[in-house]
Amino acid sequence: MDSATIHDEIEDCSEKLTVDGWLKRVERRRQLAYTADYDLCSDQQMNDEVLAKRGSWTGRYDFLLSLLGYSVGLGNVWRFPYLCYSNGGGAFLIPFTVMLVIAGLPLMFMELSLAQYVGLGPAILFKRLAPLSEGIGYGMILVSGMVMLYYNVIIAWTVFYMVVSFEAPLPWRGCQHEWATANCFSYEEEDNCLAANRSYYMASCLSNERFRSLNATVRMPRKPPAEEFFKNYFLQISSGIEETGMINQRLAICLLAAWVIVFLCLSRGVKSSGKVVYFTALFPYVVLAALFVRGLTLPGAYDGILYYVRPDWDKLQTAQLWGDAAVQIFFALSPAWGGLLTLASYNRFDNNCYRDAIVVAISNILTSFFAGFVIFAIIGFLAHELDTGVDSVIDQGAGLAFVVFPELVGKLQMPRLWSVLFFFMLLTLGLDSQFTLMETVVTAVLDTFPALRRRKVAVVAGVSIVGYLGGLIFVTNGGMYWFQLFDKYAANWSVLLIAIAECVLVGWVYGAERFICNIEEMMGKRSKWFHRFWVTVWKYITPAMLLFILCFNWLQYKPVSYGRYIYPNWADLIGWIIALAPFAIVLLVAVRKMCTNTGSITWQSFRKMLQPTVDWKPSQPRMASEMAYANSSGIEL
Repeated sequence: MDSATIHDEIEDCSEKLTVDGWLKRVERRRQLAYTADYDLCSDQQMNDEVLAKRGSWTGRYDFLLSLLGYSVGLGNVWRFPYLCYSNGGGAFLIPFTVMLVIAGLPLMFMELSLAQYVGLGPAILFKRLAPLSEGIGYGMILVSGMVMLYYNVIIAWTVFYMVVSFEAPLPWRGCQHEWATANCFSYEEEDNCLAANRSYYMASCLSNERFRSLNATVRMPRKPPAEEFFKNYFLQISSGIEETGMINQRLAICLLAAWVIVFLCLSRGVKSSGKVVYFTALFPYVVLAALFVRGLTLPGAYDGILYYVRPDWDKLQTAQLWGDAAVQIFFALSPAWGGLLTLASYNRFDNNCYRDAIVVAISNILTSFFAGFVIFAIIGFLAHELDTGVDSVIDQGAGLAFVVFPELVGKLQMPRLWSVLFFFMLLTLGLDSQFTLMETVVTAVLDTFPALRRRKVAVVAGVSIVGYLGGLIFVTNGGMYWFQLFDKYAANWSVLLIAIAECVLVGWVYGAERFICNIEEMMGKRSKWFHRFWVTVWKYITPAMLLFILCFNWLQYKPVSYGRYIYPNWADLIGWIIALAPFAIVLLVAVRKMCTNTGSITWQSFRKMLQPTVDWKPSQPRMASEMAYANSSGIEL
């Protein structure tokens, strides 16, 4: 080996090694390569054998689209626009982009690289990385499992709305229904009202003068038919979480259909889900583009868009703005849930996950911002129709998707077509995220019990059945209150604590410099700037930012509520248990590891439990064989 080659190899991954030290390492690798006990079969053959046992992505873009579908979800459509509107409009993009660079992207790149290097999901990865950190993987799986239960309920809602969208007229049109209360108010072109404003209110046709005098006397709040349909007919909602009530058979059937769809798409693992995402990840962009074009032609759309993007630079000085941006980007990319680790564990060893992370992160922010244009164009139209301000129409969460949009499509030409397209878009957005949540739990079972890989269909079916039974609480009369409770607490503080522990583990315990070397083994030599930037971010900037987000969440904490309903104290207690249970597993597993450790607990034994085990090795068979032989022969690499 000439001196130029040696010099290049030194710069690859070890500024600390001298030329003599690197020559010794090269000689040791030669010693392995010519040992009779070393397996000399081709890398391709060994790779194929490994991938056949565990499974892998079969197409070039399967992983990228799966990652895009997991990251771009319902929150991009119904949460980001609301945050952008309430935090300075276009000015919100500045802190959102900053948080993307220093918090979201570093965590995503770290998890993708970590799982791709060893080809393992969270259940086994952390056990081999550092036995004392085994609970981190279990905590991530618990988070995904809890979110999986109630997230599929949203898919069940979209299934119902998509099916009834084929009815003529749409079932939430007008107030002449049993589910409509005296508060129901709508502008209906199909009514036979002779009033000048064609208004239909309290089951009577009223003139402007009569309505004003009645409203001045009674002060009845006006509610659109879509809202009354959603709460009174669809959810059949009770008065509070104390009144769980009966299972809504209509919703139970829709939930069953949602789980059947997820099961069929995941029955063959990533081989089947990797093909489905080609449609589910791209179709929402088609519908969003169509809605945007249609929205621009509506009266009042310009006012809504202007309200959305008008920057308020003064809000950049508030902690609320930066805190909301940090929370949104953290939960948009979903690190520390186990999903990123699961998806990347099926990658080929030499996949460029750095490029994938950047592409998905940029796509996420652009999709969020574009969805805001679509939504506020429509909200501007609704404000024009109701002769009110944009700020009185805006809503977030389920209210935006299942109240505002259904109310809108009833006022468009071809309402059934637009309704079907919109709810089918929500279905595809939800399925992408649900696939990864489900795959995280299934992969954890299969990695823990490899013998079950031959019965993967049965494992997927078992998890689906458990998920359906666990989700029945959300389709009772009090299900919406349980849904809000889980949505607030399930992926909150524990996720942040787990992410901080993950940064400390990789950046300080395992070593960020050492981790960069592992990344270069997969993707080739990187520049010194690449080294310094990511080492600094992983060790200092990202953990500090996560700590800020955690403290901000605690300082801004408010007990969960639903509209004007305030949850009882016992419900808040259940919420805290849900929120802290995943990180409690991390601590309990660590304590158990220390207590069951052979011999007395010493500093040496503690350090040993924070070091990689002999099973920690790259998923590339050739490199894994070198490492295994070196360990057995006492040769230091």
